[in-house]
Amino acid sequence: MPKLGIIIASTRPGRVGLPVGQWVDKEARTHAGFDEVDLIDLAEVGLPFMDEPSHPRLGQYTHQHTLDWSARVDACDAFVFVMPEYNYGFNAELKNAIDFLHREWRYKPVGLVSYGGVAAGTRAAQMIKQVVTTLKMTPAFEAVSIPFVQQFLDDEAVFTPNELLEGSAKAMFDELLRTEAALRPLRTA
Repeated sequence: MPKLGIIIASTRPGRVGLPVGQWVDKEARTHAGFDEVDLIDLAEVGLPFMDEPSHPRLGQYTHQHTLDWSARVDACDAFVFVMPEYNYGFNAELKNAIDFLHREWRYKPVGLVSYGGVAAGTRAAQMIKQVVTTLKMTPAFEAVSIPFVQQFLDDEAVFTPNELLEGSAKAMFDELLRTEAALRPLRTA
C-alpha cells in the first residue's frame, strides 16, 4: 500500500491549517487505504527561502535541510496539500517547499484541501494546479473545499467537519489511491 504525505502549508502563528491538517490526518488513517501517513507541517520543517546554488532538477543538493526534505518527499507515493488562500492564491511557504525539489514530486497524485471564506480556498487550488502539473504531478479532481472555515472550529481550535466535508475527504482519498496505482509504473520505470 502507498505512503501518503499530508503537507500543512500555513506557517503563521494562530493558523487554521494545523487543526484542518490534523483532521485530514485522522481521516486518512481512518480511510485505511494508505500503508503509512506522514503529517508534514511546514512550520516544523522550517525550510529557508530557496538557498540551493543549483537548479532543483539537477538534484545536486548542498544543504542538509534540502537533503532531509528530499528524502521525506521522495518516500511518499501521494500527497494532500492543506492550504489557505491568500490574495486569490496559495501561500509562499508552500511554493517554496515545492520549488526546493524536482524529481521527488514526479508521477505522484496530489489531493487539495483548501480553506478560506466564501470561496473556500478554491482560487488557490486552481492556481496550484499549474505548478504541480509542471512537475508531472496529477491533481485529483475530488477535493475538499472548506468555506467559512472558522465555523468548523471550536474554542480550543479543534476542527469538526460536517458530513459533506467527510464525504469529500473519502472521495479524495479513494481517487488518490486509484491514481497512485496508475502512476506507480511511471515512477519505477
